[in-house]
Amino acid sequence: MLAVVQSAPGGVDTLRLDEIAPPLRGAGQLLVRVMAAGVNRADLAQRAGHYPPPPGASPILGLEVAGVVEEADAGSRFQPGDAVFGLIGGGGYAEYALLDEALAIAKPDWLSWVEAASLPEAWMTAWFNLVEKAGLQAGETVLVHAGASGVGAAAIQLAGLLGAQAYASAGSEEKVAFCRELGAAQAFNYRQTPAFGALVKEWGGADVVLDPVGASYLNDNVSVLKPDGRLVNIGLLGGAKAELNLGALLMKRIAVIGSTLRPQPLEVKARLARAVEARVLPALARGELRLTLDSTYPLTQVADAHAYVEANRNLGKVVLTLFPVLAG
Repeated sequence: MLAVVQSAPGGVDTLRLDEIAPPLRGAGQLLVRVMAAGVNRADLAQRAGHYPPPPGASPILGLEVAGVVEEADAGSRFQPGDAVFGLIGGGGYAEYALLDEALAIAKPDWLSWVEAASLPEAWMTAWFNLVEKAGLQAGETVLVHAGASGVGAAAIQLAGLLGAQAYASAGSEEKVAFCRELGAAQAFNYRQTPAFGALVKEWGGADVVLDPVGASYLNDNVSVLKPDGRLVNIGLLGGAKAELNLGALLMKRIAVIGSTLRPQPLEVKARLARAVEARVLPALARGELRLTLDSTYPLTQVADAHAYVEANRNLGKVVLTLFPVLAG
């Protein structure tokens, strides 16, 4: 099969297409012919050598796919020919990938392959961190950093679905407007307001902060949180080390939560897949939520797709398409 491979970690120039053996399906897994695969920041980090796959996962990039079932267990709820999408441990940038049946979601006809591939990572991450980790409640406020990213766009909308209010940060006026279109009550350009604590406190502060930045935002994040606030760190784009006055945590009873989705046990991810199935898909079908698909690239242009995301140009999700490759 065709797959994106690397001889060594590095920049986008290390990515190339090559013929390799297809993966061998195990019990409880679906062999999926991939039609589209989402591009995520985690892929960029893995490509650069900063985010190795967990034990047993494919070393090939790609954490979410949509495609056609080729093989399944006898008695599986899926059969060859079924259209599915879901989160995988790795291996999405290839003609074939393995998808745990527990994480597979049947693709409705009203979703295209590209749209389906854009959903799992962003929405499962948003649900995991806002609902399960932070316990966001109706009437509360969440500050979503990188609001125009795939996860950020999902988090802003999920807050609204839960009856909460979202504030957002983004890196351009176009992205700020995008966040407001998604339902953010307030949004700011972090390039113009790098020290955002005072601004967000003027807006009333936040009960929850969802942050992929890390160290450089730590003190401002703590300052904007209300008593009993929750800070959920899901990334380290702004560094891993910072100094913090613990008195602020004690006085406001703040919880600081570190969170990553990829190494979570299968049962946790399966629970999140069911949440997407039961809550997100129906809301999308009713028009209560919207897909945030920025652009698509054929698998042959994977380096361009990575460069585009690395330059922070995307508003929402970027997806690789494989059907032209497969048709050839």
